[in-house]
Amino acid sequence: MTVDPTARRRVGSKLFRMRTPDSGGSAGVGDPADRLARDLADVALGSGPPATVEDAQALQERLAPLVRQEPLDLAGVSLVAGLDVAYSPGDDRLAAAAVVLAAPDWTVVETATAVSRPRFPYVPGLFAFREAPALLEAVAGLRAVPDVWVCDGFGLAHPRRFGLACHIGLALDRPVLGVGKTPFIGRAEPPAAPRGSWSDLEDGGEVVGRCLRTRDGVKPVYVSVGHRVDLDSATELVLRLAPRYRLPEPVREADRHCRARLAAV
Repeated sequence: MTVDPTARRRVGSKLFRMRTPDSGGSAGVGDPADRLARDLADVALGSGPPATVEDAQALQERLAPLVRQEPLDLAGVSLVAGLDVAYSPGDDRLAAAAVVLAAPDWTVVETATAVSRPRFPYVPGLFAFREAPALLEAVAGLRAVPDVWVCDGFGLAHPRRFGLACHIGLALDRPVLGVGKTPFIGRAEPPAAPRGSWSDLEDGGEVVGRCLRTRDGVKPVYVSVGHRVDLDSATELVLRLAPRYRLPEPVREADRHCRARLAAV
């Protein structure tokens, strides 16, 4: 697939603006951590996915130590964006959506979508190399800069501790968390029935996320850190974002918009 140069420049410009010191990021342009993160951004910008599965896994392993966990100022969160991807059942197209919602009632204030064809094979644990380019192209279509991003997927709850939410987090150098419907790795005891109950999601003796009940007596969701957020903050924010349904509103809206875009193509 040939990458649209205009789209590539647009995404690149967006990433540059979001990764400047004014964005709150800590790495400088000469910092080794920043160079590694820019390697990931280059992949997302269309310079080409890793050549092999082994190369992709190695890149995730190199980038995983760069993920930062830090508490969010939840009182200062006013804009949250949801990110999701839908696949066409009839061909290899996918549609990505970035949807921005505003507190306190989480109404949609802006949406952007992108349609593309993935350039990396379908390999569990490496979906980000299929989905991140389209998601970042959708992100580049937004005027707003959300305080937090919520991916339909995982972050540290990943075999190499570097899932989609980490890919997006390092590319943007913004707070990102992942919310999954079922666990990809690890085990968790069922949380108590009331809303707000949770249990640790553990893998190999390490806590990689939380199994969180967002509705009384309804199936839980699985929350994990992507970048620049900690697990306590992520858990509290997901509860705030899910006042009526099992899934947080940003993820629900992103799912709706990417499916609608795909149906319209």
